[in-house]
Amino acid sequence: MEPLRVAYANLPLALSIPLTLVFISLVSVVQNVIRQVYFADPHRPPVVFHLVPWVGSTVRYGMDPYKFFFECQAKHGDCFTFILLGKPTTVFLGPRGNNFIFNGKHSDLNAEGIYQKATTPVFGRGVIYDCPNERLMDQKRLLKEGFTTNAMRAYVPSFVKEVEGYIRTSHHFRGQSGECNITDAMAEITLYTASGSLQGKEVRSRFDNTFAVLYRHLDEGFRPINFVAPWLPLPQNRRRDKAQKIMEDLYSDIIRRRREEGKRGDETDMIWALMDAEYKDGTIVPDAHIARLMIALLMGGQHSSATTGAWIMLELANRPELIEELYQEQLRVLGSPLPPLTWENLQKLTLNAQVIKETLRLHNPAHSLMRQVTSPIPVPESDWVVPPRHTLLASPSTSARSEQFFHRPLEWDPRRWDAGAQILKADDDQPTVNYGFGMVSKATNSPYLPFGAGRHRCVGEQFAYTQMGTIIATIVRLLQWEQIDPKAPVPPTDYSSMFSKPIEPARIRWHLRD
Repeated sequence: MEPLRVAYANLPLALSIPLTLVFISLVSVVQNVIRQVYFADPHRPPVVFHLVPWVGSTVRYGMDPYKFFFECQAKHGDCFTFILLGKPTTVFLGPRGNNFIFNGKHSDLNAEGIYQKATTPVFGRGVIYDCPNERLMDQKRLLKEGFTTNAMRAYVPSFVKEVEGYIRTSHHFRGQSGECNITDAMAEITLYTASGSLQGKEVRSRFDNTFAVLYRHLDEGFRPINFVAPWLPLPQNRRRDKAQKIMEDLYSDIIRRRREEGKRGDETDMIWALMDAEYKDGTIVPDAHIARLMIALLMGGQHSSATTGAWIMLELANRPELIEELYQEQLRVLGSPLPPLTWENLQKLTLNAQVIKETLRLHNPAHSLMRQVTSPIPVPESDWVVPPRHTLLASPSTSARSEQFFHRPLEWDPRRWDAGAQILKADDDQPTVNYGFGMVSKATNSPYLPFGAGRHRCVGEQFAYTQMGTIIATIVRLLQWEQIDPKAPVPPTDYSSMFSKPIEPARIRWHLRD
């Protein structure tokens, strides 16, 4: 040993430092393996085996979360822990896991501990996850007022007008036929429809494809690394920060001028509603909060709707006969010549709704929903306890891809919902709770929960269905489309962002309908 020590001491720094780091790494790997194999804690969920301590199972999870979940479920059951960027993350799959996580007490677990780092640079300070939970619930209450049934009735004609105008004027759809990147097109369509309906003509008039690019830059802020280190001077983070400032300044300028000029006529949109709003404690909603909530409102719906819309267009391109079925459904149900779309007749288009439902089942934008554990939480029907500082992870969309609940789960088949009552258990008789933004069901026993559950259930669910239903029904009236290569599969999924989207380029061939 002494000759080795002397030889090592005489090594130049260029060799001794790397050798030291390699030795330390090897020791840590060996200790990590020994700890997992021989000293597993029987009072905690089983840990997914991994070699490198801090990295853990991050790479396997990041490449394909569903494949990772199903492999771990086959080995460990519904509940297990894996290491994600140094953080012990306990997954609990299935309806029991959904109930355990979504209906957990806020004193035991919370969402802000997970999402605050990534969302605050995108939305801004003082809103959503950068405020106490009571304030977030209050903000959801204020925003929910824009999603009533009467509001949906008013939004549908606005959606139709936007889609028709876009198909008529966009560079993606010039001429009688062509090819386009449908991911880009749907990002713009959903942005324009959401901004025009929720935030008024004044906001919509300022949006063009430049602002669609800004929103894509904001979306880049949801890269996985930003859940750990959002301050890193990465190119996408610089684009994110610049885009956030431009968008906040835009809304702040609109609010300022509205306060100066006053309300004109019967104008009504979410900005006017918040300008006159108060929090439950009597505090006037600050203008800065309004501007940042407007960013969150569009971001909260736009990127998930854009992703869902792109998947719908791609799946239909793979099954063009369904496009004709959708068109014939409108002729059969609504009559010929086709009348203008309304909220009422949109409810009659069964297949149109099932296309959206099936796409959300197979291509849910959010594959993982996480909570930060703040108090020890016993796992039901076990001797395990999830300790503080762990992350809890629910994945309702994993159940939606499971053969336990759906026949041929990885096949996109809107017709499976023809017998929807036999697939899903209704929530009508389930207990409800008011978290501060209105009564919602506590039920989590369905394998289909595309908008989450519990206190963080999406308040824009009805808006999303109405927006997407109108967009697809209108596009079906205007276009026929197909894959560029008829034999190609639907593009695979890109899991590199917070939201699951098609791998680029996602292109289709389209033709104007006669």
